[in-house]
Amino acid sequence: MYCRYYGLKERPFNVTSDPAFFFSSKKHNEALSHLLYGVSQRKGIIVLTGEIGTGKTTICRFFLNQVGKNVKTAFILNPTFSEIQLLESIVKDFGINPKHKTKLAMVLELNNFLLRESTAGNNLVLIIDEAQNLKPNLLEQIRLLSNLETEKDKLLQVILVGQPELNTRLNLYDLRQLRQRIMVRYHITPLDSDEIKNYISYRLKIARAEHGLENHDPEGQIEFSDEAIDLISRFSGGTPRLINMICDRALLAGFVSETNHINFGIIKRCIEELDSYSVSQNA
Repeated sequence: MYCRYYGLKERPFNVTSDPAFFFSSKKHNEALSHLLYGVSQRKGIIVLTGEIGTGKTTICRFFLNQVGKNVKTAFILNPTFSEIQLLESIVKDFGINPKHKTKLAMVLELNNFLLRESTAGNNLVLIIDEAQNLKPNLLEQIRLLSNLETEKDKLLQVILVGQPELNTRLNLYDLRQLRQRIMVRYHITPLDSDEIKNYISYRLKIARAEHGLENHDPEGQIEFSDEAIDLISRFSGGTPRLINMICDRALLAGFVSETNHINFGIIKRCIEELDSYSVSQNA
């Protein structure tokens, strides 16, 4: 609705995990480095955790764009499956079409596929998002898959991505064998307060159209005051998804008021509206 008014080619503060909007904060760069290191060194199992809205899925999607052509991936987004369904989803995402859908047949097909790809010099990576939802029996199945190896290398690298509850689950006594195979861990924390202004500016820059619309100059079109950014920082605690939510609402409010200056008052009203909506939803 407001994109044409501001001269934007798309909404800059969508809450979708768009890798084009990946912001190179200190923490997100460190997380990406851990993923790239773990996969390139064939470390086996990697765990990436973070609170809701800290950008875990965005990092994974950006990671997929950074790996070389010799890295082939399967990306499971919401693993609320049975054991057989999870295995079927994994082989399907790798492009494997097993003749039989039994557990044994699919594991054999996967193993043969991994061996062929390894011989061809390729590295296979399985990414499971929302891994805190995996039941212990599914995590144990993933451990068994990670055991597939040659004499020198792991055939399958596994990245488990989830909320902090994932660590609680991994600490279960019955999963101690899996825990011992985790070679790389990283926990993403929210943006530092001094990164939030740059985060907002970066997303606006990515979303800005090449040429202004309706005689608007796209350069410097939207301005968030320092007081507004400070309030956004306090409201969000540096969580990217919350920053996106309040900034998206603020741009809509600015459009309605026909202003490109987002000040303290606009942000305050938007926060009050969001809090009011949250209360009504929970009533």
